[in-house]
Amino acid sequence: MTTAPAAPFPWADVWGQEDAVETLRTAVSDPASMSHAWLITGPPGSGRSTLAYAFAAALISNGPDDEHTMRQVLAGTHPDVTALRTDKVIITIAEARALVERSYFAPSIGRYRVIVVEDADRMVERTSNVLLKALEEPPERTVWVLCAPSEADLLPTIRSRSRALRLREPDVADVARLITQRTGVDEATAEQAARHAQRHIGMAQRLATDDAARRRRDDTLRSVLGVRGVRDAVDVAGTIIQAATEDAKALTAERDEAERASLLRTVGVAEGQAVPQALRSQVSALEDEQRKRATRSLRDGIDRVLTDLQSLYRDVVMLQYGRGDDLINRELKPELSALAADWSVARTLVVLDHLTETRESLERNVAALLALESLLVTIASGRKP
Repeated sequence: MTTAPAAPFPWADVWGQEDAVETLRTAVSDPASMSHAWLITGPPGSGRSTLAYAFAAALISNGPDDEHTMRQVLAGTHPDVTALRTDKVIITIAEARALVERSYFAPSIGRYRVIVVEDADRMVERTSNVLLKALEEPPERTVWVLCAPSEADLLPTIRSRSRALRLREPDVADVARLITQRTGVDEATAEQAARHAQRHIGMAQRLATDDAARRRRDDTLRSVLGVRGVRDAVDVAGTIIQAATEDAKALTAERDEAERASLLRTVGVAEGQAVPQALRSQVSALEDEQRKRATRSLRDGIDRVLTDLQSLYRDVVMLQYGRGDDLINRELKPELSALAADWSVARTLVVLDHLTETRESLERNVAALLALESLLVTIASGRKP
């Protein structure tokens, strides 16, 4: 693959999306190509947010030489960019209303006011409707940038008021090359991480640099392949939940502590000092937000496990159709080949369908342990004892 010339600042960190960058650079320089609302879609890890902030930086700056302004935007300190990113399960109506109110403010020092919504797919219908009026009748110098995995994740009324920009999925080799450049890991580790992450750049980087994450993934897949009955299903489901919980705690604990320490410093409470009664409500509000974030982190962790399992049974179908040259989990080829011989294609497709249903159930707040137990019982029912 020929490497494209590096894009100038602030686009340099947008990797592998040359067509999208060119579209947005044209919009910045040509008012006829500009839209008041953009919907950037692409698979997780494709760089939606990175592209959104590069676009915001170019819009707000006073030209390609105004690097100081662009760096302010990218650092999240410019007053004319408002960003909504959430670690919670959904974006609330209150958060959406605050964005809409902000969108009617004139730019303070930049050319535009830019509103970036990183997780637009986490808006329920009532919340999405709050944005409609702002998208229908936007102020002249306000630009909305919504990010989501796909256009189908948003209401048709939102989609119809936005200009869509679809990002491409990078190849495994492309992601592996990037991971090697960023982290210095060897090519074999980078290729395996990119393949196992299914080209998700952030997850590939974590797998490439975190031995424990790689072991957890391998242990989980092997334990699922070993499920033979209801008792196995219950035990493995509990193990998966426990591992996902510990992983979520590891990802959020350091951030939670830093946020709490920062809040206490801001209100003048010294380290180790008891929190005064008048300030306890602020600490409680922070802890409530952190609990919501932990819930989302746990749900995302379980969803990653389900994504890995989908890759496993996708590989089984590939082998059943004689396509063993493009496996995601090629390290497990002997076990997967044995399973492909034991099962019919129809049986494998039943498992894949149940995996999809399980992911949908978790989005509806079904108890994760029960959903996983049901899934693994389905898997066990097709296995030889």
